[in-house]
Amino acid sequence: MAEIHPFRGGHYNQSLVSDLSKVICPPYDIISPQLQQELYARSEHNFVRLEFGRELPQDTVGDNKYTRAASLLEQWLGQGILQVNEKPAIYLHDHYFQFQERRNRRRGIVARVRLEEWESNVVRPHEGTLPGPRRDRLDLLWALQTNTSPILAMFEDSEQQIAPVLERETTKQPIMRVSGPDNERHNVWAITDEDVIHRLANSLSNQPLYIADGHHRYTSALTYRRERHSYSSSSGQSSNEPYDFVMMSLVDLADPGLAILAPHRLVRGISRPLLDGLVTKLGAFFEIERLPLTIPGVWQRVDELLVKTDEVWLACFGPEKDNILVLHMHDDADISTMMPSFHTELFQRLDVSIVDHVILEKLLEIEAVDNETKVHYNHDRQDAVKHVLDQEYQLAFFLRPVKPQLVKVVADAGETMPHKSTYFYPKTPVGLVFCPLALTG
Repeated sequence: MAEIHPFRGGHYNQSLVSDLSKVICPPYDIISPQLQQELYARSEHNFVRLEFGRELPQDTVGDNKYTRAASLLEQWLGQGILQVNEKPAIYLHDHYFQFQERRNRRRGIVARVRLEEWESNVVRPHEGTLPGPRRDRLDLLWALQTNTSPILAMFEDSEQQIAPVLERETTKQPIMRVSGPDNERHNVWAITDEDVIHRLANSLSNQPLYIADGHHRYTSALTYRRERHSYSSSSGQSSNEPYDFVMMSLVDLADPGLAILAPHRLVRGISRPLLDGLVTKLGAFFEIERLPLTIPGVWQRVDELLVKTDEVWLACFGPEKDNILVLHMHDDADISTMMPSFHTELFQRLDVSIVDHVILEKLLEIEAVDNETKVHYNHDRQDAVKHVLDQEYQLAFFLRPVKPQLVKVVADAGETMPHKSTYFYPKTPVGLVFCPLALTG
């Protein structure tokens, strides 16, 4: 099954870059133009310049954000701003953060993992992807030949073989301690003991891995591998080239710090006739309860309704400007003909499937190709409501967060949820450890 290896990790030289909080950044997919500008201003060495650099009006095929990132990576390595460890290691990352008024810790094993085609069922996805982000990450891979950010994946440690090994490693001195924004903190250890590495790799080798965050990056890494092999004599079936592997951060499915937010849907670009007729159309499938937006404790009441059963419950704001509409699907609602025919009943009963395929695609006539322009994702409900009140968007649909175990069930069934079905919080930061593919072992 999964094949895990150490690698020569790259990281900032702390003798030259003393405050790592100024140089780490989020992964590319949550960097807005405003945040990108803030990260550029935070430090001239902020990793955003490699992970998600600026696009310029004068960009060409030979001079663009990817070529600039490649030049900058070479420059920073040459100047010693970035350095690559001499000894291969598996890295242990403790990520501390505040969530739901509690202090949490998520523990990840950062390692080099053999790329496996989806058909092998060794690495299992749970979400679909979009062509734009896939192309972006592929172009960056070709330019840098480096995994800049780890894919977040999950494993099962049901027999508790891995947790005690990791706990012993945390008694040693970490190679870096970072206090980041939003009251986050990071401790990173380099595990170089060959016996410990073998024990971890062996424990992880008898099971599949479940991608939590990073479907686009993994898919792009698969494409990159195929393209590299097409230029070489190796078949790729049992090859050990650097591009046959990808950097991952592996987290136990039972880790209490494995928090998931719901990516709520914000919608715009809908014609007035479709908007005016939406509530009537929803009534054919859902029982509708109206909750005035201004009543005290309205979100507590929404939560009470959404979490009280395993049936389909959703919420919507926008059709009626003063009310949140709580939607409970009728027991006899026939939605099977509105779903993609190749999906199972499990897929058809997911909240996100019903929103995306029944409401967005069928009732609001949003084609999948339009999703990137008409649908935006926001995990903060009250912020989403503000966007609608400010008339930046017309509608907001609120989903319930899924549990990590449901992600596993969906992946084990060979299903994929619609794009942006989960938001694993917080995102693993970029710039703590990276993996230069030419220097992996």
